[in-house]
Amino acid sequence: MCINFTPPTHRQLLDGFGLDAAGLEWRADTWQDYAAPIITRNGLSLASYGFVPKPHLPPGVRLTTMNARAESIGEKPTYKGAWRKGQLCLVPMQAFFEPCYETGKAVRTRIGRADGEPFAVAGMWRAWEEEGGGVSHAFTQITVNADDHPLMKRMHKPDDEKRSLVIVPPAQYQAWLGCSEPELARTFLTLFPAELMTASDAPLPRRT
Repeated sequence: MCINFTPPTHRQLLDGFGLDAAGLEWRADTWQDYAAPIITRNGLSLASYGFVPKPHLPPGVRLTTMNARAESIGEKPTYKGAWRKGQLCLVPMQAFFEPCYETGKAVRTRIGRADGEPFAVAGMWRAWEEEGGGVSHAFTQITVNADDHPLMKRMHKPDDEKRSLVIVPPAQYQAWLGCSEPELARTFLTLFPAELMTASDAPLPRRT
């Protein structure tokens, strides 16, 4: 499962997505509960990475919600409400990171488009009411099985199921964001062609 990605720069958002992020700031690498830009049918906003941010978890509960499985997204209590309401989003990024175990140990691997262009993956968002008033937003990324994908099947531990984020082709951006039918939304959740992707070793960045 993806737990770390590199969001786009302000210039990449403007050039690649036509969105002006003036006044919004985010870190160079995104981890759980970090704010990152997302695109909804209403435009660009910042949201927390993880559908249930840590401050909203009940005491003593640990729950990782950075990724939602496509197969169960409509049934899981955490996700089904937003899924049925069509609260879909795009998560723009330069690359995401997965562990590759082909050497016998985990090697952090950077995965992106072969042409080096930024891209967007399928996600879902929700709003949270904050203490003292105000509303924040959070998001999760949707994953699909990748056991037979030439690139993504190389990631994760040998005996683990292989999963992948869903890279959405630019021509489908608006259709995905505007989709309000859950079963129709599922038709977008497909694997991106391996020949259009690239993978390379990447050192672990310093978390700030």
